[in-house]
Amino acid sequence: MLRSRVTPLLGLLWFAPALAGQASPYLPLDDPRLPLVEHLIAAGDVEDPSPNVRPFRQADLLVMLNAALAHRVARDTGLIAELSRSFAEDTGETWWRVAGRAGGQGVTEARRDPLHPGGPGGVQPYVELGLAARFENLLLVSRPALEPRLVDDPDWPGRKNLEVTGRHLEGYLAAQFRFVRLIYGQLDQNWGPVGAPGIPLSDYGYPLPHLGLEIGTARFRLTAQASTLADLADTAGRTVHRYFFAHRIDARLSRQLQIGLWETVVLGGPERSFDSRYRNPVTLLLLANEYGLGDDGNILMGVDLRWHPSRRLTLLAQLALDDIQYQNRSGPGRYPDRYALTLAATGPLSRSIAWRALYTRATSLAFRTTNPYESFTDQGVGLGRSFADNDQATLRFTRPARRRWLASGELTLLRQGEGALNQPFPNETQVDSIPTIFIGTTERTWRAAVGLTGSEGPLTLAGNIGVHFVDNADHVAGRSRTELAARLQLTLGFARSGTFSHEP
Repeated sequence: MLRSRVTPLLGLLWFAPALAGQASPYLPLDDPRLPLVEHLIAAGDVEDPSPNVRPFRQADLLVMLNAALAHRVARDTGLIAELSRSFAEDTGETWWRVAGRAGGQGVTEARRDPLHPGGPGGVQPYVELGLAARFENLLLVSRPALEPRLVDDPDWPGRKNLEVTGRHLEGYLAAQFRFVRLIYGQLDQNWGPVGAPGIPLSDYGYPLPHLGLEIGTARFRLTAQASTLADLADTAGRTVHRYFFAHRIDARLSRQLQIGLWETVVLGGPERSFDSRYRNPVTLLLLANEYGLGDDGNILMGVDLRWHPSRRLTLLAQLALDDIQYQNRSGPGRYPDRYALTLAATGPLSRSIAWRALYTRATSLAFRTTNPYESFTDQGVGLGRSFADNDQATLRFTRPARRRWLASGELTLLRQGEGALNQPFPNETQVDSIPTIFIGTTERTWRAAVGLTGSEGPLTLAGNIGVHFVDNADHVAGRSRTELAARLQLTLGFARSGTFSHEP
């Protein structure tokens, strides 16, 4: 199966167009400089290299930083210049980099999502080693880490009977040309407005290995990727094979408006194969399913929008449709609509402070279907969102300090119903009593939090502490509690780089 997918991509490599520039690594979502970049984007000082898609390449970000300096429209040119210097890449055809960090993690809950706490807290060591090499248009990146916290995280899919465990934060092989980029490996991704887990794909869980393709330019780009999900077993003991495919088209219609159209699909069943019609990046998956061949598969389709009504104000939206009942909207046995959406806005509050506001919701049965093997999960954790039947409103403020640090403040209200992605999908006799959103008793969490991220010399710190006021706690009417949610990672690191010498 892997061979059938890799062979055509090797052909693309062989006949690739003339290169324009060299390969550039993607900026990891846990890079301590990224929050500063997101602050500048939110303030309108730097153009977003890839709206509603993370990560982006360091080279693409560098173009935007230098453009902001050249046009002199940014208010904090010192911060932009500092970031531009830090992201400046070796101009040689080949180079290597080695970077390491060691320190500790302290958490009150092992799960990374502070709004859905889970798993015991504690203080654990943390060690990572980053390796990267470029050979003109070929890039190799590997970043393994030892992270004992993982065994306590209820979302960790690996072994939990080890005292010391680890993972690859990222590990990929990429070939990048003028109009074509290929990638095989894993790295954290998020498709959606910054500040909330993306609906089609997010970094809520741990990254899956995938085979990916990008074709186009900054104005028009096609992106596609395919992954094999973990096998399951059905009630008869048969092995259920599962697969995931996602593709999107992003078009920048003007300097003010960009639109993205996307689809994702999960296939699952005994002896199921990864049907070729479901991994064709330039066809509608919906026509391979309900409105076409009628084959099994759970498809989620959506649209992303980014609009600049003014230079400093940005509006973003993401809407996903799983199933809308357009025939029997009021009769008995009608399933509630399944959809999710996010609305966001960003802008400057003052010369040094930026704000980001968002509202997001996922309906009670979103991301699930009647076939339990086609839900948008892998080993019980969401591929995009890992929690449905909720809505959330968040307001964040960010302010840089000394050009290397970013302080943040957050106010959030989360309303969470009792619907869960891993629950069985209701049958026709049960759906009449199921609301579109908020099954059962709704738990409400008010969160006030502050954070600090950044680096200074070998020191890197990422910390966040919040107070939660919870009503109807654990979905018990009238129960309330106040709790602390905190996370701190402190490390010391080193970095070395150089070039490969050419043999005579």
